[in-house]
Amino acid sequence: MGETQALFAALRQATDAAVAAAIDRHVKEAPDRELSRINILDFAARYRLDEERVIGAFLHAARLGLFELSWNVLCPGCGGVLDSNATLKSVNREEYACALCAAGYEPTLDEMVEVAFTVNPRIRRIAAHDPETLAFSEYMRQTFWSSGIELPDGSAYVRLLDEIVLDAVELPPGEKAILSLQLPNQFCILFDPVTHSAQFLDVNGAATRERQNLTVVFNKLRPPTGKVTMRPGPLRVTLDNRTDLRVLPAIWIAGSALHDLLGKRKKFLTAKRLLTNQTFRDIYRTDTLDVDQRLKITSLTFLFTDLKGSTELYERVGDLVAYDMVREHFRVLHQVVASHAGAVVKTIGDAVMATFATPDQAIAAALEMRDAMPNLHARARHEDLVLKIGVHEGPCLAVMVNDRLDYFGQTVNIAARVQGLAVSRSIFATKAVIDNEQAAGLLDAAGLTPMPQQALLRGVVDRYTVYEIP
Repeated sequence: MGETQALFAALRQATDAAVAAAIDRHVKEAPDRELSRINILDFAARYRLDEERVIGAFLHAARLGLFELSWNVLCPGCGGVLDSNATLKSVNREEYACALCAAGYEPTLDEMVEVAFTVNPRIRRIAAHDPETLAFSEYMRQTFWSSGIELPDGSAYVRLLDEIVLDAVELPPGEKAILSLQLPNQFCILFDPVTHSAQFLDVNGAATRERQNLTVVFNKLRPPTGKVTMRPGPLRVTLDNRTDLRVLPAIWIAGSALHDLLGKRKKFLTAKRLLTNQTFRDIYRTDTLDVDQRLKITSLTFLFTDLKGSTELYERVGDLVAYDMVREHFRVLHQVVASHAGAVVKTIGDAVMATFATPDQAIAAALEMRDAMPNLHARARHEDLVLKIGVHEGPCLAVMVNDRLDYFGQTVNIAARVQGLAVSRSIFATKAVIDNEQAAGLLDAAGLTPMPQQALLRGVVDRYTVYEIP
């Protein structure tokens, strides 16, 4: 058995067999560009597979060496990849600038960092492993744009580029080129995706027959940026590549066709979603962030639980039986959290802290946890064993604490305090959770009406609106 076959055999043992088979077939049969920065949510839809199982399988595949995992910082405006990293530890700048959009962005893990998978060159060599060999159109598709841009296929993609690109050139290191073209009466951008540099051409006024001239020097240390005013008519552009890279400058028409292209987005695997995946936490336990790294998440849902009555349980049935019951309670909660695309961050005594990408996932998990308690009651012969549950959503920081990915901020504090309000089987949640359309739909379908009340939460100055879910 060869190395590749052995790795796929290991993958089939580690994860869902149907997903492993689909990955094996994809690696063997897909064209090169479909093995570069794979959008695994697209992959799941294509092969009609469960997204969470696909995420888990690709994580195992990356750990085995079948794929290379990349954390790509994206421009929210154009969807371009501003920085590509083999680890989240390298996402360490306070701001990332996009020359094409002339804007800077503070990185957040919600929609600005995508997680993509590229086949390992030891498994199959593809053109994207040597990006300097890609033609302009394929470089834009496979290297510059993220997997969240909905690009047309085949000839439609070529026709679109013909419509929005006036001219493009491949310029090797140390060489010069001259482009001669007619400027339309539209705003244009001379943009190079390799050095992420741009020159804006503000084209307006009366058309001219006189040739206009523009010189752009590409220097790796100081990428050219700026804006010049031009008139519609002939333009001669002198391009000078003083970097040690091949550059791919092109003049784009910044009109409706380009804006329509950049506006067509699709779902992709975000860093936030991956961090809330239980398989990721299990496989990459300590290899996530540096100890002094702080990354922002604009919206994450926290679920806290605590087992009320566990002290009396130890008194009633003895340490050994009570310990087994508490362990069984943890097993059930871990299973429920994972089944709703969440991850257990940590356990503290009899309490659990879990995260979910969206409030509806947390509410679904909370309801299932509560429904699972009667079985534990029956086994414990202790009806007073109550699972206290609190849910809250909001911004937070992802940090490393004691070699483990954790979260910090007032959102976390409030979620823990809300859980403390529960004294019965009722679930407590905040307005941010209840106002979520999908979460509200789940509760409505279950025939549950959240009841609002005002509560004093330790560490929060004003009274806080919370909802009791009966």
